[in-house]
Amino acid sequence: MARLPTYWDAWANALQAGMIVAEAQAVIAMRLWGMAGMWSVTPYENTRMVSEKAGAWTRAMLSAGIAATNGGDVAKAAMRPVRAKTKSNARRLAKRGPKVRR
Repeated sequence: MARLPTYWDAWANALQAGMIVAEAQAVIAMRLWGMAGMWSVTPYENTRMVSEKAGAWTRAMLSAGIAATNGGDVAKAAMRPVRAKTKSNARRLAKRGPKVRR
């Protein structure tokens, strides 16, 4: 039997959603700076930013479906793969840093 969600569960989901928004905005900014030649990105970054959406969306929907069938937290399950992708993208792009011209 599934447990009922608490207020803390709602806060945890809101925090995760906020982190997804913040990381996604950072990734968008770094990719735009990369397109402008101001951030060090790989030549495949433009292709990557389009192709990764389908995989993350599929994993999120599958996780949500499994959670719904098992009586789990659907929002938490759906956000987990999306958060993993935004977090990894933000870290990867931040590590590359600004393009230094010499």
